[in-house]
Amino acid sequence: MPTAARRVVIAVFPDVDLLDVTGPAEVFALANRETGGTAGYRVQLAGRAGGAVATSAGVRLVADLSFAEVGGVLDTLLVPGAVDMHPGGPVARIDRDVVEWVKRAAPQARRVASVCAGAHLLAAAGLLDGRTATTHWSTAAQLAADHPAVTVDPDPIFVRSGKVWTGAGISACMDLALALVAEDLGEEVALAVARQLVMYLKRQGGQSQFSVPLSRPPASRRDIDELRMFIADHLDGDLSAAALAGRMCLSERHFARVFRQETGTSPASYVEAARVEAARRLLESTDQALDEVAAGCGFGSVETLHRALRKQIGTSPAAYRRRFRTAH
Repeated sequence: MPTAARRVVIAVFPDVDLLDVTGPAEVFALANRETGGTAGYRVQLAGRAGGAVATSAGVRLVADLSFAEVGGVLDTLLVPGAVDMHPGGPVARIDRDVVEWVKRAAPQARRVASVCAGAHLLAAAGLLDGRTATTHWSTAAQLAADHPAVTVDPDPIFVRSGKVWTGAGISACMDLALALVAEDLGEEVALAVARQLVMYLKRQGGQSQFSVPLSRPPASRRDIDELRMFIADHLDGDLSAAALAGRMCLSERHFARVFRQETGTSPASYVEAARVEAARRLLESTDQALDEVAAGCGFGSVETLHRALRKQIGTSPAAYRRRFRTAH
């Protein structure tokens, strides 16, 4: 494919998140390197005017051209995000110059992608109406409230809806960019780029933004947080409510009440979610037989593993492995 067909234009504007811009740019640059230049990506930064743009990190980027100067056919139009901090939490910034440019430029692009809070800019431009989209978890409620015509899913790493891609927060920009490279050049090139980036795993879009510990707020009791770490490190052990209560030197009934108060869920549900997460990682990254996966994650049997995965993520172990298996 000729170089001109892979022209990537990334919008920049005051206080844009630095990694939202530089992360995808690095992925495309490494794809060029891994293919000896044949990938043909040409990344340009566009802003309301050419020249320096201050990012949220204080580092300045230099726009190659103004929005008015972009012109021509684009392969990929990529829109990063920015947030303003309010007492109630982060609020996505809507830069009207970017929104108006996206409205004009999107029809000329083969595909359009946003990363992090950039989804709010695509939504403001009308590109997400009638589509499913994701964004950083902290602004997902804002996106849903501001744009009821958009189906907001705050969990996935990224979502593709036709020619429009939306990505989750911060480091997920790398996952989305790798997915774009995989679409263009195949999984082998995308995995080679991931290895160069020393990314532990090239995550697929349907995977969650959170691990089980991160998906729960920190407990006010240090002993409960320590217990959660113990659970993560001993998934193949006895993690029954009775055993965990004994470890806490509490009655089983009192322990269950305290655990739910601190985590929002029962001990059994938390343990099952942690075991499912561990099983998913093994299914993604190893060739272990299902009985080994079940035993290593504390399920005891393949049948129990099947039931847990169907309950938690609505699929079987074999189907999940086919969908998310990472070559190595």
